[in-house]
Amino acid sequence: QVQLVESGGGLVQPGGSLRLSCAASGFNLDYLGYGWFRQVPGKEREGVACIRSNDNLTYYADSVKGRFTVSRDNTKNSVYLQMNSLKPEDTAVYTCAAGTWCSLGPQLYDYWGQGTQVTISE
Repeated sequence: QVQLVESGGGLVQPGGSLRLSCAASGFNLDYLGYGWFRQVPGKEREGVACIRSNDNLTYYADSVKGRFTVSRDNTKNSVYLQMNSLKPEDTAVYTCAAGTWCSLGPQLYDYWGQGTQVTISE
């Protein structure tokens, strides 16, 4: 059974950091692309970052470029999102996804996790 499970969310003050993890099971990380998305109630899902398995090429949304870093560890079958200099507008449910390409659009992803809440507040 294919499964993606996120962890690492929580409450942090502005300027702080969090590291999200996405553990994959039921398949290995040879699946071509892994993405991180976020969504707040009433807004569309936003692609935050993605990483391509064959060459580790990464893409980032302009809103997080320079602050977030996506990475993967094949030995742990996991993908990570390191988030630094967090802002209140980064508050959202963050979800990882696996698909056939690295893209900030959701259409090319086949498998999705349940999401983890990230809240940035004083």
